[in-house]
Amino acid sequence: MTERPTTPLLDKVHQPADLKLLSDSDVRKLADELRSEMIWTVSQTGGHFGAGLGVIEMTVALHAVFDTPRDKLVWDVSHQCYPHKILTGRRDQMLSIRKKDGLSGFTKRSESPFDPFGAAHSSTSISAALGFAVARDLGGDCDTGHGDAIAVIGDGALSGGMAFEAMNNAGHLGKRLIVILNDNEMSIAPPTGAMSSYLSRLYAGAPFQEFKAAAKGAVSLLPQPLQEGARRAKELLKSATVGGTMFEELGFSYVGPIDGHDMESLLAVLRTVKSRADGPILIHAITKKGKGYAEHRADRGHATAQFDIATGKQKKAPSNAPSYTKVFAQSLIAEATDDPKVVAVTAAMPDGTGLDLFAERFPTRCFDVGIAEQHAVTFCAGMAAGGLKPFAAIYSTFLQRGYDQVVHDVAIQRLPVRFAIDRAGLVGADGCTHAGSYDVGYLSNLPGFVVMAASDEAELRHMVRTALEIDDRPSAFRFPRGEGVGVELPERGRALEIGKGRMISEGSRVAILNFGARLKEVQEAAESLAQKGITPTVADARFAKPLDEEMILQLARHHEALITVEEGAVGGFGSHVAQLLAERGVFDTGLKYRSMVLPDVFIDQASPADMYAIAGMNAEDIEAKVLRTLGVEVMEQRA
Repeated sequence: MTERPTTPLLDKVHQPADLKLLSDSDVRKLADELRSEMIWTVSQTGGHFGAGLGVIEMTVALHAVFDTPRDKLVWDVSHQCYPHKILTGRRDQMLSIRKKDGLSGFTKRSESPFDPFGAAHSSTSISAALGFAVARDLGGDCDTGHGDAIAVIGDGALSGGMAFEAMNNAGHLGKRLIVILNDNEMSIAPPTGAMSSYLSRLYAGAPFQEFKAAAKGAVSLLPQPLQEGARRAKELLKSATVGGTMFEELGFSYVGPIDGHDMESLLAVLRTVKSRADGPILIHAITKKGKGYAEHRADRGHATAQFDIATGKQKKAPSNAPSYTKVFAQSLIAEATDDPKVVAVTAAMPDGTGLDLFAERFPTRCFDVGIAEQHAVTFCAGMAAGGLKPFAAIYSTFLQRGYDQVVHDVAIQRLPVRFAIDRAGLVGADGCTHAGSYDVGYLSNLPGFVVMAASDEAELRHMVRTALEIDDRPSAFRFPRGEGVGVELPERGRALEIGKGRMISEGSRVAILNFGARLKEVQEAAESLAQKGITPTVADARFAKPLDEEMILQLARHHEALITVEEGAVGGFGSHVAQLLAERGVFDTGLKYRSMVLPDVFIDQASPADMYAIAGMNAEDIEAKVLRTLGVEVMEQRA
């Protein structure tokens, strides 16, 4: 185990107020200690640390200048919040981060008053901070009081349309609001689009050292008349501006670019802004993601398992099965090889969705639209209307952001967009903000949609092919995070008959109808039940819409009980089955019907196994459900 670094200054900081007792020289040294502490911590726990390393100096400077939690500091996405947590009284809990009953990997209101707004999806910070600014000016109630509102947003998150909506509104309202653009040219993947090019031009047009010098002496380098009071604040700030035309047109004063790792620059600019800003202002800071450790890694340390600090080698257990994501990517590449109309779209997640592999093979047919799920969906709709065969590879939790477009631009127009929904179900350490709990419900309720779920990696391969051949309506297939179950993979997928499930094993008394990746748990439960004298029938639905009505009705009419199992919230597959049974009068025959779904709570971070245990969705839970439904458990207790 790597020895914990020595941090004499950091040891004295228990709350941000303690930073006020340090000299500027010591504040600079503290940042170095904080970086070492964070690298050591994440080497023990794993997690997201590249973004945090990039904002070490910024985090220290913000807490040194502003008065949190009275001043509201809102981190966009909040992958970068680890240094913030260390400085705000949670250092002793950092080894629990992203673990069961531990700290969240994101900001979380219930965790600390220093987290005024929770985040885990992008582009929300400016809207939230503007809300705090208005609450301040209208006397809103808040336990910690109201001061400044500061949003820290990355250049990748700035590509999200919501950020521009918020800036437009903020410029119109004219409230005192501070937005810090953390420009590291690197979100999860390299940023794309016109905004990225624009930001690059802002600091390419003049020597960077000139910006740095101007920021260091932000006050002293200005003419004396501009230092005479808050009345001239806007002119003062604009005098440090280089090329911020677009932001100024939105109503913001612009300062920058400045070196986001130069503590002297940061302190000077933040103090000037704090004392003199009288409206919305944007500070453009240039940083390096992974600064001081991972800036040369391809992902700059976005996410990692536990690792050895000296070598950087991650401590991952080897797997004998390929990941679902890789199986999807390889399957799509195989189909695209034969069909030049196949195209793929990702919203800033090429690596996470496997489309980086697709892009290597078909660079002109793969599109990363940035953090813009709404645009991604309608972009796919347009390509489908134009005769192409688009696959939108988007995590379940992120597809929620484009639901209006799924309804109006895809479903109503019956366009054959294929949604490859990764990270379906409970995903582990990222917690409830990243859980894929709702897509079955929100897609199955749309007329004409075909909704599938893969029970293993071979089924996923078949579903890629099936979606490709559905050319008259939209479709979706969902699959979980992580490795498959190790089944033999066919060389190519075959198209499934739409709306038809499959029988896995024949039994009696009770039928278990699975939808999705809990099939392995269902089969383990069935094996255990067989040892107790109960042999369930096991079936795999494959489709939530359209339902295999013939199979479901047969199971219901030939068994005492029917239990559905799915990795989704109530209102999804099981609810559609219940509707079918009710309409066909099957309940009148005395059928015992039960539906196993994710519980009506947000489940905090833990391992996937622990999360499913909390949800009551593991093999032992399925077995217990069968026994309770049949009344066997009661008889055994009496015996």
